Amino acid sequence: MSMPTISVHHLRAALGGARRLGIDAVPLLQRAGIPPLLLGDDRARVPAERFADLIRALQRATGDEFLGLGPAPSRPGSFAMMCYACLGCRDLGSAVERAARFYGLFPGGPDLCLERHDGQAVFTVRDDPRDHPEGRFLAECVLVVWHRLASWLTGRRIPLLRACFSCPEPPHAGEYSLMLGCPVRFGAASTGAAFDARWLAAPLVRDEESLRELLRGAPAELLSHREYGTTVTEQVRRTFVRALREGRPARLPEVAQLAARLAVSPATLRRRLQEEGTSYQRLKDQVRRDAAIAGLAEGREPIAELAARLGFSEDTAFHRAFRRWTGVTPGVYRLRGQRS
Repeated sequence: MSMPTISVHHLRAALGGARRLGIDAVPLLQRAGIPPLLLGDDRARVPAERFADLIRALQRATGDEFLGLGPAPSRPGSFAMMCYACLGCRDLGSAVERAARFYGLFPGGPDLCLERHDGQAVFTVRDDPRDHPEGRFLAECVLVVWHRLASWLTGRRIPLLRACFSCPEPPHAGEYSLMLGCPVRFGAASTGAAFDARWLAAPLVRDEESLRELLRGAPAELLSHREYGTTVTEQVRRTFVRALREGRPARLPEVAQLAARLAVSPATLRRRLQEEGTSYQRLKDQVRRDAAIAGLAEGREPIAELAARLGFSEDTAFHRAFRRWTGVTPGVYRLRGQRS
């Protein structure tokens, strides 16, 4: 099963702290199986699991769970202790408030805030809009990890109503709605997300044994993998991924078939996808793109067979699509990976 891919923009931001500390990023990239040449290509992407490997390598190299991106380091084990502290809370609201108090104990820690008004809860990572890009990226990571962790604690994906970011709208703005599954706004006073306040009363359903399992790959895995695919976007994506895995060649379902599976009309399906910041065609392209990148990165499957497996009737159609997605041909992308 293919996992989502990560934009090179996020790779560059993640490496910002290491660069500031004078750490050579090339060995870290190579250890994670990421060709260093990809950093120069604005349209490049890497498999999510390789991004997670890079995050872990950066944590080891910097000795900092914040990857050297914050004003002060977060000692290894801090995230785990925060999770254990939250586990004993009666509900999600208490857990989020305890997490905010936990990180408030450390100089330079993220300034977290939970507010309630008009039936909505707003989780904010207070950051200065004038801050350097590395600091803004850290705030974005904290927001994403918080959402994934909160969903994990309650055993259900918490749908977000909206998210806002302090940075100006970047060229890769579409990545944000994909990560969070909600409308996003840029140029805000701080970074945060809103959700229905009723979720704050949701009981926590995890124990220490399940937490130990989560922590084996966290927080890197929480950054790169999406949890609890219950939004319409993620249900459609999961259906596409399953079709790619089971079909040879793959036959991705049309809008009418997807709508029937979800028991809605095609018009309703399109509207819900639009509300979540995406579309049928965009998701179809993203799933095919991610599967193609994963296949090329593994390096075992001939390009012609990969094209056929993804449902392309001709090699030339696959080459055109891949160039449109990434800016390079499949052959060039695979060659880069072999040189890493």
